[in-house]
Amino acid sequence: MPGARPTSRDVARAAGVSQSTVSLVLGGKWEGRISPATAGAVRAAADRLGYRPNLAARSLRLGTTRTVLLMIPTLSAPFFGAVHAGAARVAAEHGFGIVVLPWPDDAGPARSPFAAPHEAIDGILASSLAVEAVARFPGTPAVMLDSDPAGPTPTVDFDVAGGMAALAAHLGALGHRRVGHVAAAIDQWTFRARGEALAAAVRALPGGSYRRAAGPLTVGGARAAALGLLDAPDPPTALVCDDDAMAAGAYKAARARGLAVPGDLSVTGFDDDQLATALEPELTTVRLPAAELGARGMAALLELLGGGAPAPVSLPGRLVVRGSTAPPPHDRRTGGIPGA
Repeated sequence: MPGARPTSRDVARAAGVSQSTVSLVLGGKWEGRISPATAGAVRAAADRLGYRPNLAARSLRLGTTRTVLLMIPTLSAPFFGAVHAGAARVAAEHGFGIVVLPWPDDAGPARSPFAAPHEAIDGILASSLAVEAVARFPGTPAVMLDSDPAGPTPTVDFDVAGGMAALAAHLGALGHRRVGHVAAAIDQWTFRARGEALAAAVRALPGGSYRRAAGPLTVGGARAAALGLLDAPDPPTALVCDDDAMAAGAYKAARARGLAVPGDLSVTGFDDDQLATALEPELTTVRLPAAELGARGMAALLELLGGGAPAPVSLPGRLVVRGSTAPPPHDRRTGGIPGA
């Protein structure tokens, strides 16, 4: 009848395949069983007809909700928006939806937003949180993002240690030796790994000196931490910040002390979100593929839900050099030796 909603039978007829083939393709279970050309023909027919699967009916048949819970520390950071976008894209390709639950680091053990989690969600993605965050969801399959790869839960991580080592090498090549770390005061693997790698890399430089000051993962918290470093004897000539928002706080600290970036003080960030190019001068930072983290994490969770055992994944970052770093100024107190 005119205006009737197309069915899987209509798609099968249009693509010249069986209904079971349509179910396999649109359910994301065709690889290794159906040729890519046939899968493409099914998708094209579904798009042409405007077919959308009845997820409620399919969930009843499979005994699943086709819903994933994405746990993140905050909704305000652009980084986690990109993580969600990547995860949501892969989820949609397989007929899954995503519910987002912000869970700040200081909030204690996570409490489920559902009366019966096992009836509401099929799995969990937890980004940049401790593995204990999913402890209130016993028996629910989970994948940790940007988390300790030595933990009991499958992980998709960034090579944050490699990123910090690249920043230290860049600053060392410019002549910096006194490096301050504006660190996030969050007890999580990703920030511990960043700090340990930066400290080791700076101390490996001839005459390298590393100092650390921690604060909340905010612009104001970073400003206060950076001021503590800049007001110390023999202050650093470069500040390495745990993310780009903290770098903005370091810029504010530099202005408060009458220091020019990068003429008097070099500053670097981590993440390469939109803020990095909004700052003036633009920020030297490490680009982390946040959307890919979400996408690869969702793919790993789907593998886990399918009975597989996803292998750990480590995604490399990339050093992006911009205008916030330069050779250190000559220090009159040390006879004109840069960064001594």
